[in-house]
Amino acid sequence: MITGPLVHPPLLEALASSGHGSGVLIADGNYPYLTATGPGVRLIHLNLRPGLLDVASVLDAVLTVVNIESATVMQTPPGVAAPAQEDYERRLGPDVPMERVDRFAFYDRVRSPDVGVVIATGDERLYGNLLLTIGLR
Repeated sequence: MITGPLVHPPLLEALASSGHGSGVLIADGNYPYLTATGPGVRLIHLNLRPGLLDVASVLDAVLTVVNIESATVMQTPPGVAAPAQEDYERRLGPDVPMERVDRFAFYDRVRSPDVGVVIATGDERLYGNLLLTIGLR
């Protein structure tokens, strides 16, 4: 019996199959899962309804089983705040660099063959998508 903080079997299997340099997208509820992911990606549905689960809650669980070397988020338009991204930076800590790229560059990165896991959430916050790169530390 699994007794750790992450007990979702398909998610555990997907993360265990990923290695150093693999990408994991924790996507908000607005992400186009069918058209903005690469072939062969493992799509894990955790989006029971709008607002459940959010990206930050999934991030907290993921951080209990893998190390993260970097993160990428979508660049917001000038003057638009993204409280979700500020929250991710706090949770990841100062040793994990966070890059901001425009929306279409973000989609291109997620379509990369290096991204093997996409976790669908019901997060309703704008600019809530978080692309993680698994690291060694």
